[in-house]
Amino acid sequence: MDDMTLNSPTHGAAGARIAAELREAILTGEHPPGARIRQEDLAGRHGASRLPVREALRMLEAEGLVTLVANTGAWVAQLSLAECEEMYQIRERIEPLLLRFNIPLLSEESIDNLEVLADAMEVSEDVEQFLRLDREFHLSCYTAAQTSVLGDTVLQLWNRTQHYRRAFTRVFRSEGDRSVHHEHQLMVSAIRRRDVDEAERILAGHIRRTRLELVRHPDVFEN
Repeated sequence: MDDMTLNSPTHGAAGARIAAELREAILTGEHPPGARIRQEDLAGRHGASRLPVREALRMLEAEGLVTLVANTGAWVAQLSLAECEEMYQIRERIEPLLLRFNIPLLSEESIDNLEVLADAMEVSEDVEQFLRLDREFHLSCYTAAQTSVLGDTVLQLWNRTQHYRRAFTRVFRSEGDRSVHHEHQLMVSAIRRRDVDEAERILAGHIRRTRLELVRHPDVFEN
């Protein structure tokens, strides 16, 4: 098979479609960390050849969602407690910087939408709905500024820690902790004032608190 066939638009479109559906399944917990992803099953489910399946898996590997082992197979990426703590410490330091870049560029309409999302999270009683809203809230803060490295790095860290954020959400809900909602509202207020220093401080503390809670619950990382 020649390179033109390997890189055909048809394979590219099919690969993107398969990647989108598998990404959603991983982020919503349908495929937990460490789960085996069988290429033949994906190909059969999507009526596709192995080529777009391999392309989809490479895309998700680049996003931090899938681990590929040469001549062995593919698995949903998983983290140890130490790895997750390291990623959260990285997020604590670089994600506020990304927010700083974006705040001056966010439109009033975008900030209004952040407030709507924060309000919706407060009344949500469903973990998966909360996670969808929370992800949209935070990533919506980072859509205005063009970055060459920082934005992609933050997105990969979000992807790789998604499962563990789900575990944290269950913990704070079971303990009746409302501080996460308070922090979201404080972030919206700081962003609306264009107070980048305060917004950075709130976000860093927001991420740090999740990290400390996860450290308190090492059972989350048990296979």
